[in-house]
Amino acid sequence: MIAASETTLTSRKNPFAPDENLQIWMNGRLMPEREARVSVFDHGFLYGDGVFEGIRVYNGKIFKEAEHIERIFESAKCILLDIPVTRDELSAAMRQAMQANDVYDGYIRLLVTRGVGLLGISIDKAACPSVIVIAATIQLYPPELYERGLKCVTAGTLRNHPSTTSPRVKSLNYLNNVMAKAEAKYAGADEAIMLNQNGYVTEGTGDNLFVIRRETLFTPPTSCGILDGITRRLVMKLGRKRGYEVKESLLIRHDVYSADECFLTGTAAEIIPVISLDGRSVGDGTPGPITKLLMGDFVEYRNSAS
Repeated sequence: MIAASETTLTSRKNPFAPDENLQIWMNGRLMPEREARVSVFDHGFLYGDGVFEGIRVYNGKIFKEAEHIERIFESAKCILLDIPVTRDELSAAMRQAMQANDVYDGYIRLLVTRGVGLLGISIDKAACPSVIVIAATIQLYPPELYERGLKCVTAGTLRNHPSTTSPRVKSLNYLNNVMAKAEAKYAGADEAIMLNQNGYVTEGTGDNLFVIRRETLFTPPTSCGILDGITRRLVMKLGRKRGYEVKESLLIRHDVYSADECFLTGTAAEIIPVISLDGRSVGDGTPGPITKLLMGDFVEYRNSAS
């Protein structure tokens, strides 16, 4: 999950200027960034019709590669989008992009769009889907936020209803997340927590949420309208390995306000503490001890996995 951490794909001073050295894998070949262009008639651009994944690279290895590839194919299937490459070919494309850009520790963005077509939302109006792989460096939350923790607000923008396009589909249409993130910015907060149509807590604008109460970890169930986060799944395993009880449970804002600890999890953010919501301190207003333990466990896991 990427949006919440405001990631940038390169470390250059002006991220909006073309990077003469960056190579993009697009539809079967590598090309310079300046040549990697999507048509204005691509339905991904016109209608947000497509899917994506954000993946981390640690020590030259793709982290949780199989899970991410499986999820992008699952997302595509759910929106009737046939990815025109195999899983093995997509894996090979990621490695080509990594090698071309000397990515040893970084980030990969996979995108599949409906493809170029006629105006009109019918899926029959688009031709062959486009597959794009971007491998580059990544800018996370500033290190001081991991030490201090995030100050959050509740967004007025709701998480997508599960009966619309499923929130478990990582589609290219992230407008509600974008608007929730903007609400946080204009409120002077670091991040926003989104509710669903029934008022239950779901997640941040791009990261899953956990609260800790009496040494039990709680996280909303996927039926609440959240992404089935790959980092979320890992953190649940790490928590249980530590001997903590981990429960998927419906949460309201009161549960966050009164929690002993709270943190967010995601591909880019990894694990980052939350220290307040809507002006109310979570716990004592500092990153909690269990959160810190899990942050260390995550780093140890990722290093051993890579």
